[in-house]
Amino acid sequence: MRHASSSPPPPPPGARPRQRSDWQTLSSLLPYLWDYRWRVLLAIGCLVAAKVATVGVPVLLKQIVDRLAPVAGQAAPLLAIPLGLLLAYGLLRLASTVFTELREFVFAKVTQRAVRTIALKVFRHLHALSLRFHLERQTGGLTRDIERGTRGISSLVSYTLYSILPTLVEISLVLGYLVLHYDVWFAGITGVALVAYIAYTVGVTEWRTEFRRSMNDLDSKANVRAIDSLLNYETVKYFGNEAFEARRYDESMQRWERAAVRSQTSLSVLNVGQAAIIAVAVTLMVWRATVGVVEGRMSIGDLVLVNAFMIQLYMPLNFLGVLYREIKQSLADMERLFSLLDANREVDDAPGAATLAPAGAPEVRFERVAFAYDPNRTILHEVSFVVPPGTTTAVVGPSGAGKSTLARLLFRFYDVTGGAISIDGRDLRAVTQASLRATIGIVPQDTVLFNDSLRYNVAYGRPGASDDEIEAAAAAAQLSGFIASLPAGWDTPVGERGLKLSGGEKQRVAIARMLLKDPSVLVLDEATSALDSRNEAAIQDALRAVAAHRTTLVIAHRLSTIVDADQILVMEAGRIVERGRHEELLARGGRYAELWAMQAREGEDGVASTEAAAG
Repeated sequence: MRHASSSPPPPPPGARPRQRSDWQTLSSLLPYLWDYRWRVLLAIGCLVAAKVATVGVPVLLKQIVDRLAPVAGQAAPLLAIPLGLLLAYGLLRLASTVFTELREFVFAKVTQRAVRTIALKVFRHLHALSLRFHLERQTGGLTRDIERGTRGISSLVSYTLYSILPTLVEISLVLGYLVLHYDVWFAGITGVALVAYIAYTVGVTEWRTEFRRSMNDLDSKANVRAIDSLLNYETVKYFGNEAFEARRYDESMQRWERAAVRSQTSLSVLNVGQAAIIAVAVTLMVWRATVGVVEGRMSIGDLVLVNAFMIQLYMPLNFLGVLYREIKQSLADMERLFSLLDANREVDDAPGAATLAPAGAPEVRFERVAFAYDPNRTILHEVSFVVPPGTTTAVVGPSGAGKSTLARLLFRFYDVTGGAISIDGRDLRAVTQASLRATIGIVPQDTVLFNDSLRYNVAYGRPGASDDEIEAAAAAAQLSGFIASLPAGWDTPVGERGLKLSGGEKQRVAIARMLLKDPSVLVLDEATSALDSRNEAAIQDALRAVAAHRTTLVIAHRLSTIVDADQILVMEAGRIVERGRHEELLARGGRYAELWAMQAREGEDGVASTEAAAG
């Protein structure tokens, strides 16, 4: 019976996620902050208290000046009044600092926990995405997006709570005081200046944001080129292309430089305009206050108060433009981070998916399986076969026949286009991916190791395994002698992607960690292709012993390694063209017999070449 895939169709290769608006990005962030709502509310309370104290400082300064003015020659009788005001003045300044620090103390955990939670969610989501996503994505750009995005969350929350909200609260308090105590000109000048300042800042910053987004794109591309070049260090050296790689990197950096220059020059336009608006507003305010003092409507204390208010507002207002730019930058950075969460999970657990837990060696069944990485190029054409419990099935054929695709589908890195794959009669799409992958162990054709110690890489097969179990797995993989010969032994670092080890050494590490995992189903994808003859023979014996009580799928190029298989499948162009045991297929004289004869001739030629060289 043919089964349709339960997963939604993936987006076209190379399609960019839709661009998010700033409000969508903010709405994605707010739930993480609201989990600590009581801390948020307490921090806002401290914020308001700090700004009330800040605005109260110039008011008390006005009172002190007005008290001192009439008693120029009689300071002693009224000395208690200024001293009380001075004490209150000092307490208000202290209260402003105390409440500010208390706000940061209360809110610090909210910011850092939100960053941690979102970063972990993105990390988990990236691991949950299909192999297709990671093959089409470039790691350098991906890591840079995550780094900038998490930093953007911290910056946005910090700027909003510690700078934007306090400034808005202070502006509201100052405007309220001016409206209640002075003529409408003071509040009017302040209000018009604020509106003009904000409108100008928003308009110019929106214009500049595109420069910043362009800088981010070009920075990511330059980073991708740099990392890709460094990861392929040996290839660069083989072909002497250091200068070529430097030119490619410099081309990316030149484009980034042009975008950065445009961004910086547009910043100068913004700064000059902001300074002009503030300068005009301050001049008008002081002029109105001076006229009021001359006409007797205002005291010297009022002039001091208005001037102090404008000085207090000037600095945060001037900084407000910088903050807005930084917030826009943070939102642009966060947009990329949250867009990763929007990436489609091409392969996902079905609702109510069961746990796969076979009691022993299970049956593996491919039933009319069809698959295509690209709709225009089908890889598998209704492939059907059964691997009975506890037996070994080998798959052979030329490159591009679809052999390794079988292993990827068995691990459910992709969902089949048609048909079904089952283990013990359970469709892989009906069980959880975690339990499926816990059931299967693999030795891949191309072994990639973590940049850590040998012990870490072997123990990765089953984190938490004891030292004795790790060493037993290494011994079974013929790795013990090699480890003993190393000065650092088990603590030897293997380098980026295991590049400090030879191909054979990496393959033995892969075999050891597979043995440590102790799975019910084994997949051996050219498991000994990088080994010399002596080690290959020993490890083949170990793998046969391990496979004796497990269901095993072997993907092989060298036919000599699978002559004992219970079933051999010969694939060509995504179809099974022959199946049977080794002797049966040779007797049939078909495609398998041709491959066997061809490899036998290659082996004879290799031996003859070796003997001639020795002679």
